[in-house]
Amino acid sequence: MDLKIGERLDPRRRPLLTLIRWIEGQVLLILLAAAAALWAFLEIADEVSEGETEDLDHRLLLSLRNPADPNDPLGPGNLEEALRDVTALGGFTVLTLVTVAGALFFLFHRKRLHAAVLVGTVLTAQFASSFTKALYDRPRPDLVSHGSYVYSGSFPSGHSMLSAVTYLTLAMLIASLETRRATKILVYVLAMLLLIAVGLSRIYLGVHWPSDVLGGWTLGAAWSLVAWIMLLKLGGRTAPPTD
Repeated sequence: MDLKIGERLDPRRRPLLTLIRWIEGQVLLILLAAAAALWAFLEIADEVSEGETEDLDHRLLLSLRNPADPNDPLGPGNLEEALRDVTALGGFTVLTLVTVAGALFFLFHRKRLHAAVLVGTVLTAQFASSFTKALYDRPRPDLVSHGSYVYSGSFPSGHSMLSAVTYLTLAMLIASLETRRATKILVYVLAMLLLIAVGLSRIYLGVHWPSDVLGGWTLGAAWSLVAWIMLLKLGGRTAPPTD
């Protein structure tokens, strides 16, 4: 919205101009963040493909195990059981329930675009996770016994990627409708805690290498950031904080 020299801006258009500039600035920043997350994933994937992460992966995985018995995770038995519950928060069933509940919440509040972005982002991420696992076809850790059932490739961690996609996208959509700064921060902090807990549980249970989890986090973050861009480009509005 360029103005010619001497042309006066209608005061009624100033708020609109401010909003447009604010949204455009967000898109650029989010695009750069998405590109950085995708670049990080590709760098990790390249290191994994070349075997550069193998030594560190082994050491980190074994650091969570009893030195006398690698099949015995550190800590009491109830800790292992608790982390199985945590890892389920990144499983297909729980994430599907979270996605459906989130979509219904947005639909009940007449936020059809938000519901569509959430469902579309999670569904496409599911396909992307399956594709990348088949592409890299990395074997699961064989140093320790698995504390959870597994049936697909190891890189990237599907639980880590899909929990990042689901929880970060949901947090972004909620924050876009919320004007209170404290609430915006809260939903992002909760999303981060959830995805970190899920990722660490996968390593503790011996079903993923640490680099698998890191790769899942970065790809999931990139996917969620693209969803944010789509929301803005399709007409969504992110409410600026008021306090």
